[in-house]
Amino acid sequence: MSDATSAAATTPLPIKEETGPRGFLVSSAPHLASGATTRRIMFEVVLAMLPLLVAAVWCYQWRAVALTVTVVAACLITEALFNWARGLSQASLSDGSAIVTGMILAFSLPPSMRLYQAFIGGVVAIGLAKMVFGGLGHNLFNPAMVGRAFLMICFPVAMTTWTEPGTLKLIGVDAVTQATPLAAAKFHSAPLAALWDLFVGRVGGCVGETSALAALVGGLYLVIRRVADWRQPLGVLGAAAAFAAIAHAVAPEKYAGVLYHLNSGALMFGAFFIATDYVGAPVTPWGRLIFGIGVGLLVMLIRLFGGYPEGVMYAVLVMNGLTPLIERWTTPTPFGGHAQA
Repeated sequence: MSDATSAAATTPLPIKEETGPRGFLVSSAPHLASGATTRRIMFEVVLAMLPLLVAAVWCYQWRAVALTVTVVAACLITEALFNWARGLSQASLSDGSAIVTGMILAFSLPPSMRLYQAFIGGVVAIGLAKMVFGGLGHNLFNPAMVGRAFLMICFPVAMTTWTEPGTLKLIGVDAVTQATPLAAAKFHSAPLAALWDLFVGRVGGCVGETSALAALVGGLYLVIRRVADWRQPLGVLGAAAAFAAIAHAVAPEKYAGVLYHLNSGALMFGAFFIATDYVGAPVTPWGRLIFGIGVGLLVMLIRLFGGYPEGVMYAVLVMNGLTPLIERWTTPTPFGGHAQA
């Protein structure tokens, strides 16, 4: 849910109200108001990501905190500079959207990533993917995933160097390197990691993606609080599970089972915190479900048949590009039909 919501969706516009001749209240549309504000939604997302941060500190000590603080600082500084350059107020810094983007991007990076590289990713996420398009609510693609894609192009070695939990230093990057469970199983024919280790986060991976349990706890909090729509996570996890089940049934010696895929990589984290982005996902209920299904299918296509062991980033960006078409297909017909030209 990076950079999550447009102002029009959360902050009702002021409306002119008049009292009619019989005492009826007459006002201009829209007539739907919500008590939710961008600030409240963003900081609920921050709260939901705290279990992920705790799990990251448990695995990678204070290196996880240093990486998160660096990326969040880069996002806030970049947004402040763009606001200054455009002659805007700095009020957007307090709505929490840049913080959410920074945390999601930081949680999507390897823990051994050098801090200056992570800082560059934060600058690109806010500057290129958000502020260039006009700021919050106007971006076409998920800013955190754009920042990660940029880092993947510029620093491919750093973005594919994984460390064993508990071996990192705060400032240095000396560590015991290892392949992620997905990469080890796909490229090295290594034995599959234990499901319990994947679930609680005892394996190497990105900062916030190693513990499926932490992502599940935070994600369920967002769904229960109705900050995130349940349709995207259901679509992502349901489609991925169905794809994994079919592949495993066809070639069990080659493809891992459903639980392995659901608990490994960024799938759980992406389903609840990235695919639920208000801006990059459709606004229609059926559109959100289709968006989630598309992300889940693309993730599994990349995992099983692509040249990369994980595909959440690419899946989300592709579906972001398809969002306008999905909204066109799923927008309901208004009562009485469309007006004739």
